[in-house]
Amino acid sequence: MTTYLFTHRDCLFHDTGTGHPERADRLRAVLHQLDLENFPTLERRDAPLATREQLALAHTEAHLDRLVARAPVEGIIDLDPDTKMSPGSQSAALRAAGAVVAAIDVVMKEPKTSAFCAIRPPGHHAEADCAMGFCLYNNVAVGACYARQTYKLERIAVVDFDVHHGNGTQAIFEKDAGLFYASSHQAPFYPGTGDASETGVGNIVNVPLAAGSGSRAFREAYDNVILPALDTFRPELLIISAGFDAHERDPLANLNLTGKDFGWVTRKLMAIADRHASGRVVSALEGGYDLEGLADGVDAHVKALLRT
Repeated sequence: MTTYLFTHRDCLFHDTGTGHPERADRLRAVLHQLDLENFPTLERRDAPLATREQLALAHTEAHLDRLVARAPVEGIIDLDPDTKMSPGSQSAALRAAGAVVAAIDVVMKEPKTSAFCAIRPPGHHAEADCAMGFCLYNNVAVGACYARQTYKLERIAVVDFDVHHGNGTQAIFEKDAGLFYASSHQAPFYPGTGDASETGVGNIVNVPLAAGSGSRAFREAYDNVILPALDTFRPELLIISAGFDAHERDPLANLNLTGKDFGWVTRKLMAIADRHASGRVVSALEGGYDLEGLADGVDAHVKALLRT
């Protein structure tokens, strides 16, 4: 089984300013962990730029126009108190969404194939008409909508183990029974969505976890709730919103997971993809703000994608 790594140096030039947790050093730490010596069998590919047509599958034309109009020529601007744009942000965000689109092309054409998209900015907070929570475009939602349009898939799933609820992905999916979204996340916490009662049209599964929950509660959430629901949905393609800010080292949250937990959940998800999706898995980097914890989580996750 081949695993592809999609990334691009443009993602390093999204400048969020001094002291911002979503910084270029995050991607540098990930790429250092995934260097050729540590992961020689990864097939490395440059991420293309997403097209406007691809972005418009998940976003409104008004949102796309707004980001183009606001992109600064110099300096850094605030889209909201957390979300920044610099002269390099638009290209970085287009590469991030484009990575997921390109990864979907690869796994759809090569069964039993997976891909990891080492990208920034992240995407799961971006709603159809709104950038927020460090996110400009919703990378996984763009990818899911592209996969359905291009490959005529009827059932596409996104599973999100970032410590924050992916409000944007849920909002884009929640009225569409062919798009499944499941999330484990700390609650109460930013962005304030993701209650277990939020079920969409039966296609949304949320498992809020209290601060300090740790490995046992996390694994029980998957074994007892998320994995059975995903298995019942029978996805033809599985996309993972791979956030590593639930790691015990992360400064922004308190779920206290370890690299072993991320490896465990990845293997569980891949087993379901093997049953229903010919092993097709695309994973996209979301959060993770301690560089050591991020590298540890990515290491375990990608080793599981490689089945090593």
